[in-house]
Amino acid sequence: MEINPPADTHARLRYTGCMAYPAFVTSRYSPHCADGGRRLVVVLVVLLSGALAACSFAPRHQRSVADLAPLQLPQQTLTVAEVAQQVETPDLLATDEAMRDFVARYTAGVRNEKQRLNMLHRAIVGRGSLGMEYDPLGDGDAREVFHRGSANCLSYANVFIALAREANLNASYQWLEMRPQWTRLGERVMVRLHVNVSVKLRNGEEYMVDIDPLPSRDIAGSRSITDREAQALYHSNIAMEALAREDIATAWLQTVRALQVSPLTPHLWTNLGAIYRAAGQHPEAESSYLYALQLDPWDRSAMNNLVVLYTLEGREAESSDWQQRVAVYRDANPYYHAWLGDQAAEQDNWSLALTQYERALELLPDDSGLLYATGMVHYQLEELQQASGYLQRAIATATLRSDINSYELQLEAVQREMLAGI
Repeated sequence: MEINPPADTHARLRYTGCMAYPAFVTSRYSPHCADGGRRLVVVLVVLLSGALAACSFAPRHQRSVADLAPLQLPQQTLTVAEVAQQVETPDLLATDEAMRDFVARYTAGVRNEKQRLNMLHRAIVGRGSLGMEYDPLGDGDAREVFHRGSANCLSYANVFIALAREANLNASYQWLEMRPQWTRLGERVMVRLHVNVSVKLRNGEEYMVDIDPLPSRDIAGSRSITDREAQALYHSNIAMEALAREDIATAWLQTVRALQVSPLTPHLWTNLGAIYRAAGQHPEAESSYLYALQLDPWDRSAMNNLVVLYTLEGREAESSDWQQRVAVYRDANPYYHAWLGDQAAEQDNWSLALTQYERALELLPDDSGLLYATGMVHYQLEELQQASGYLQRAIATATLRSDINSYELQLEAVQREMLAGI
């Protein structure tokens, strides 16, 4: 089932059943939300194909953030010791009396968890109450967002989680990875990620809460992240925005603070490497990229940055080796083959599109979006029996009611054509 938001807002509360997304998670953020125009939790630079990796793991020899090399700039040198003096980590989830009064006013005495969740959600987004609005520049902690009345993806998660926990609901951060999109050459890709809120009820139901909901077919993976990881993302956002305007000092300070908060997050080490490279400190950059790959051997961003670094240094053999590894991992990604299928479909080459989607399903056989797309390719080839079979499989594996409804409508249309052709 899906609980629709009030008509005057884009925020959504969505029932996700067992949350059966594939556990394929990259460790990077794009500076934009799904539509390409809304700023999100953030990062990097040159990104390569989506990952088939789960979470990071502790390496045998863990690096100490305290031992990081100083940042050497023409006008200044920064050490790790200076991070504590210059960078403060806010309590993203702290509440004040006004926030606690708000929760009490709209949820006090409501014993049913689902009803309490609905009432809180409507109070936050409803025009007659808090009236929270989407603002791509709306960064901030929960208190800032509550009193300002506007938020972006991450800051909305901050305020909702803070208020939900005040209402005795089990709310946590969740990140969603979007299906990657490659360039025409199939080499580079922007892997987009998005942070929202997961609320788990005691009866086993789970809901997603989002100020900027994503199309479910575009979601490639999801996982919960801790409060500390969210704090690291806060600093990572600031760091990457600083790097974009060539403020290398701020970028380094904020990234080191992010690593102090969450030292086993691979993309932070990749970002650190990009900052060292921007400062001309190539050995430090290389070390950071390689450590990111110890944490996540599937981190294509780190791989690609190594290719760039080795090319700059004329280390052609090593550059070629990493290019080959990137190609191997890219070809093992089901969404890469789905992307190739989409490109073939744009040229009306439905046979090639089918070949690519079948390869994608070999790699990820229970993805409802891939099953649906394969069924539609069969439909274009006028293979109605096969189309019907794939659509039925898509319905069986889908978890969102909106997806199931859409797939069922298409299945009914296909079956009508089958009956008409008898």
